[in-house]
Amino acid sequence: MIELRQISKRFGAVLANDRVSIAVKPGTIHAVVGENGAGKSTAMRIAYGFYQPDSGEIAIDGTVHRLASPRDAIRLGVGMVHQHFMLVDEMTVAENVVLGAELGSPLALDLGSAEERITRLANEVGLAVNPKARVGDLSVGEQQRVELLKALYREARCLILDEPTAVLAPQDTAELFRTLRRMREQGKTVVLITHKLGEVLELSDEVTVMRDGKVVGRVATSQTSAAELARMMVGRDVLLQVERRPTTATGPTVLRVQDLAIRAGGSDRLRGVSFEVRAGEIVGVAGVEGNGQTELVEALAGLTPTGPRGAAVTGSIELSGQRIDKLSAHARRAAGIAHIPEDRHRRGLVLDFDLTENAILGLQDRPPAVAKNGAVWMDLEAVRAGAEKLLDEFDVRPANPDLAARSLSGGNQQKLIVGREMSQGPKLLLVSQPTRGVDIGAIEFIHRQLLALRDRGVAILLVSAELEEVTSLSDRLLVLHAGKIAGEVDPRTTPHAEIGLLMTGGGKP
Repeated sequence: MIELRQISKRFGAVLANDRVSIAVKPGTIHAVVGENGAGKSTAMRIAYGFYQPDSGEIAIDGTVHRLASPRDAIRLGVGMVHQHFMLVDEMTVAENVVLGAELGSPLALDLGSAEERITRLANEVGLAVNPKARVGDLSVGEQQRVELLKALYREARCLILDEPTAVLAPQDTAELFRTLRRMREQGKTVVLITHKLGEVLELSDEVTVMRDGKVVGRVATSQTSAAELARMMVGRDVLLQVERRPTTATGPTVLRVQDLAIRAGGSDRLRGVSFEVRAGEIVGVAGVEGNGQTELVEALAGLTPTGPRGAAVTGSIELSGQRIDKLSAHARRAAGIAHIPEDRHRRGLVLDFDLTENAILGLQDRPPAVAKNGAVWMDLEAVRAGAEKLLDEFDVRPANPDLAARSLSGGNQQKLIVGREMSQGPKLLLVSQPTRGVDIGAIEFIHRQLLALRDRGVAILLVSAELEEVTSLSDRLLVLHAGKIAGEVDPRTTPHAEIGLLMTGGGKP
């Protein structure tokens, strides 16, 4: 169906793809896996016309084509669903689906005909969605169905999906898999970019493995294992799940939250949330994204904008018995709170600053950097030495303190933030989506660091959309739905299906 032949692509000094060849058979589900920076997304964006290769060629249905833009790929039957949905919340499902491919003239849009066609497509592949519904009112799983329908509406025969289950609850993931299998039965081709090896083994027919910009293996899924795929991806044996000993020596309560509520934009984001986190334990928070997790963590970190145009926040937050809900974010950091944010670009880094400067963000009033009279005076040698130590201990690559943060891959940006926050000796660590967009080797490393910090007596609140991650690391698990705690479960004994029901408001079976 689609073939990349000896594709090379360079971005400045970085060789993202080095003579990459990938062949995808028609009517199959083909997985492309690899660490961050391995080049898999670049290769598939070239297949979609988003990037143009420096050398090599692309063949679709056996014929070589030059794809100057995604429009060329779409015309040839190739569609792509991006990890971050490209939808307009204020528009209906039908309006989003036809956007850019409208039937009729711009002044006389035939939306009725479009809605009928969308309904037919949805029924053919099992994508239950109301074409008249406003996209902003849909769940995350329903929004993903809209993205799939956008591609199918444009008559895509080959769908490229980038991390399609990153924000889905288990039930939505199962529904997506049923849809993709049905599409395969209908003769369509699916290319799956993912880091979840369990999904690769469950869903795909063949797997292409990339490392350092090259293809290092291609195997039939039925003839491989998660351990073998991980070994090819990283170049060494990888622990797919870090061993976690149950915590046995929890200390006093570090964080106590009582009746925390947030109202913003005319709606309740959190409603009467109460819980505690003790020293030496990891308390996990599971939930479908958009159910209050972001608001919870940012409220605890002191990052919720309040005032006439901000949010109304009520309830109390205590750190080691002291009220902190009126303190600024910086004062809370000084009191012992560290924060690994879900959005590393917006909250974690200044991308144009170098790695040395990013290594002391939020710590600029502590030695070796000290703020005086509104200015920051630094012992530059000591600051640089500290940055070099952090880059080495947390395996940030390349370990060059003079590089701008934007030059690192997403996974290495994440390791820089993790290292900075863990190295400050916190009482409480707020962790939100710690391994989002992080490769399998870095996931193992970050998980080890979290467990080591717990064992040193740090209280950790862990929020993750990855159910496997949050259940494997947590000592106790809270499930958040519609801004409320829907239940607390033992992550070691509670089935994922039961947790999934709580995540979607279904209650215990």
